[in-house]
Amino acid sequence: MLENVSRIAPMLAVALCVAACGGSGSSSQTSTGSSSTPTTTTTTQVIGFEGMPIEQGADLASPGTTGTGTVDGITCGSSEQLAYHVHAHLTVYVNGAPRALPGGIGIPGSTVVNSTAGPVASGGQCIYWLHTHAPDGVIHIESPTVRVYTLGEFFDEWRQPLSSGGVAGATGPVTAIVDGKPWTASPRAIPLLPHTVIQLDVGSPTAPFQQVSWAGTQL
Repeated sequence: MLENVSRIAPMLAVALCVAACGGSGSSSQTSTGSSSTPTTTTTTQVIGFEGMPIEQGADLASPGTTGTGTVDGITCGSSEQLAYHVHAHLTVYVNGAPRALPGGIGIPGSTVVNSTAGPVASGGQCIYWLHTHAPDGVIHIESPTVRVYTLGEFFDEWRQPLSSGGVAGATGPVTAIVDGKPWTASPRAIPLLPHTVIQLDVGSPTAPFQQVSWAGTQL
């Protein structure tokens, strides 16, 4: 098991406290009257081990397409590289419906398991400098040197396509929003800067920008 995975247990203990302190929101209303009584759909927000909400919808693509070779100068090593350690967040909608960024991207051979603190990638052959631990949209940038990486490099490492005409297996015009502002260049060029919040809408309709709070996440 990789060094990063061996450290997951203590991380989970911390995450339990973070999740408990942050809480999760849910609302429900049960119809007990006639058939004409309005029914409210139950919405539940699940907080993952990193203190970030687990993304809704089917996986955008399988994390298993990640290989082990060097990609764009990024290698897959035996442990995390923490000389430069920042995080970005990615949300994707396809024709208005949410799709989840799966855990285990950049950790080939890993499997997402359900822990007491939420789903988390476990095991794996190696770990890339750009990776995801959980299906919460958080992209970890953990590099041996200070360098600005791009969303395109993350998708290259994942072996999934990204362009103005599609995201992973979803095709259609791509609308990109970065930190609440329209991004008009190629989505591949979006920089993965500290706490960057990225939203990609494939097709239509486009969803309102979903802001992400990093407060209390320890990321």
